[in-house]
Amino acid sequence: MTAGSEAVGQRGRVLIGTLLLALGMVGPLGAQSLAQRAQVRDGKVRLSYATRPEVCGSGRNIHIARSTDDWESECQHGPARLVLEWHGGKLTRVDTYVGGRWRTPGPDVTDLGVVSAPAAAAFLLDLAPRVAGGVGDDLIFPATLADSVEVWPTLIALARDAKTPRQVRKNAIFWLGQAAGDRAVKDLGDLVADQDQDADVQKQAVFALSQLRDGAGVPSLLEIARTHANPQIRKTAMFWLSQSNDPRALALFEEILGKH
Repeated sequence: MTAGSEAVGQRGRVLIGTLLLALGMVGPLGAQSLAQRAQVRDGKVRLSYATRPEVCGSGRNIHIARSTDDWESECQHGPARLVLEWHGGKLTRVDTYVGGRWRTPGPDVTDLGVVSAPAAAAFLLDLAPRVAGGVGDDLIFPATLADSVEVWPTLIALARDAKTPRQVRKNAIFWLGQAAGDRAVKDLGDLVADQDQDADVQKQAVFALSQLRDGAGVPSLLEIARTHANPQIRKTAMFWLSQSNDPRALALFEEILGKH
């Protein structure tokens, strides 16, 4: 084939592609949402995205690395690497890694490359409540790793939604405490106070309050232990207060014992 005929052939392919686009028979890849690209009938989908600066890992071993003036972690600060496994159009497995590198993909693997971190988080949190079989809660954690996005408003919305599967709600509450810190105190307290909420969800919110740094959740736990209508929720609050070694918790125990 001559250079001239090659050029003609190339122009022909471009013209055909343009015509098909105009007729609506195909769509440009960029016009597809991440959700459309990441969901397949059968096979695995890989995607990578930037993580928050404090996130590091060595594969599945992922943690928050807070370096000091004298020490720095050797683990890799991103990217997050996610594998979504689909069978019959249903998500059946989620694997999350940080750092490392991909192996050469097999024929059943679709690699989306590096995607926007906020887009990845939004996709994962939108998909989580719609996945059956307990896999949905595995989508929460990788969403919290994403850089340049605050996920906790969506997490509290998931936690409050009675239509969301219970395990997804509980996982959302746990990571809400990790992602939002003391900003989550009111939202977690409201979940516990809401008498229409599932008791397991309320207990998970109590636990999340107990995990907030610097005792930020202790005042709410004290209030729950003193006044909550459900004795099981009060008992849960008392248990986590007993693990806190906080002097305010000791004062409550002395107060209760003094009444007996």
